[in-house]
Amino acid sequence: MFAGMSPRIAFIGAGRLAQSLAPVLAEQGESLTAIASRDPAAAQRLADQLPGVHALPAADCLAVADIVFLSTPDDAIAALTASLPWRRGQAAVHCSGATGLDALDAARRAGAMVGGFHPLQIFSDPRTARERLKGSVVAIETPDAPLGEQLHRLAGRLGLRPLALGGGQRAAYHAAANIAASGVLAMLSEAVSLFEQLGLAPDQALAALMPLSRGALDAATQRGLAGAIAGPVARGDARVLAAHLQVMASRGEDALQLYRWLCQRQLDLLADSGRPDTAARAALGALLARPAVGESEHSASAGKT
Repeated sequence: MFAGMSPRIAFIGAGRLAQSLAPVLAEQGESLTAIASRDPAAAQRLADQLPGVHALPAADCLAVADIVFLSTPDDAIAALTASLPWRRGQAAVHCSGATGLDALDAARRAGAMVGGFHPLQIFSDPRTARERLKGSVVAIETPDAPLGEQLHRLAGRLGLRPLALGGGQRAAYHAAANIAASGVLAMLSEAVSLFEQLGLAPDQALAALMPLSRGALDAATQRGLAGAIAGPVARGDARVLAAHLQVMASRGEDALQLYRWLCQRQLDLLADSGRPDTAARAALGALLARPAVGESEHSASAGKT
């Protein structure tokens, strides 16, 4: 299976992920043969950019490909797989981060190999995504060694770093990805909201804060998470932190608890760095554990309502 051959590759799904991966594979000399989509015009537009690649119905893609990437929405994978005429020795590979390989059971029962191939990158703009592929991680899961070898090889052609996943690990993997991407945006929205209290419009607030966020991420890349932490927690500045907690308490219990949790996580990250010193760490820990000024009164009033 695949020994001594360059496998023919097709994509079913012509959305942003296929628009990002397929051109790079073609540039690297891989044997792309066909593109399919529920929107035939979308498949044709992508195929027109790739020499020798044809826009075909999904079932016809299986006749001209050895590895078929299913780059469709997650909730369409199982039904699509069940509708297609898989053959023994072929490979069905979905590109979902959260979906288990059980969604490909129909292909497996027909004798096909099954796998997952999920690049850990943002694909909202395919052109930008192609530029960012190099050095990104790709989660690879398959019980079939020949397919695993090919997926690792294709990862190298795309400039991706393979991360092998085992059964049952996808939920943790995808939760981490969600925190690192959209979770960061959710936390940034809280900072934007605070700046709005200063009279800035949301777009002005975001523009003001983004250089700080980018700087923190750049520092983490260079020095690690603990090494990049700055601000009152790293300095051991209990006075400033107490003022922050008062502001967050005025915004409600959820905002306060979020800020407390974030600061405690900073303390945890700094545990082995010697920052701040032992006495300052103890003072910050005690401050984070006790109610902010006005919080106990607010809670008591809520209990009487």
